[in-house]
Amino acid sequence: MDDPAPPPASLDAFLGGVERRAFRRAQLATRDREEALDLVQDAMLQLARRYAQRPAAEWAALFQRILTNRIRDWQRRQVLTRRIFFWRDGPAAAEDGEDPLDGIADGAQVESSRQLEQDEVMQRLSQALSQLPRRQREAFELRVWEGLSVEESAQAMGCSAGSVKTHLSRALQSLRADLEGVWP
Repeated sequence: MDDPAPPPASLDAFLGGVERRAFRRAQLATRDREEALDLVQDAMLQLARRYAQRPAAEWAALFQRILTNRIRDWQRRQVLTRRIFFWRDGPAAAEDGEDPLDGIADGAQVESSRQLEQDEVMQRLSQALSQLPRRQREAFELRVWEGLSVEESAQAMGCSAGSVKTHLSRALQSLRADLEGVWP
């Protein structure tokens, strides 16, 4: 069987642009660095294999839909595994080694005290996001972090545009309450 042709350079650029945010999103959902890397890699491969020939404007929504489905499938498997192997611990909480995506340059240099402050805020935000119901978290991530339109988010989530707006509104209301006094 022949290997498929490499994806076009524009697809490579697209995937390079979304990899960090996709990894953070998957890591937030799984709380496991290795699982998150696997999920993102699987989503990228599926986009490249099945949808490389689609117009570039469709890639963002398609990729987010694929990643969302991968995360959901992983979460379902975890529920089943916990039911079957209820005596085992969950994924390791401690991370061994550093994040390979942290080595990617952000392009902006920030003072260390300001960076520490931002890190604390992001940690609180991640904690608050992890407390949201799954659909609210997905709506927030797709609309706010990924910058998708309501329609693209609806396509990625597999629901109506009105549902996306409702989930996002509830997520923002909850986050504002949880982060009161923390967010600058």
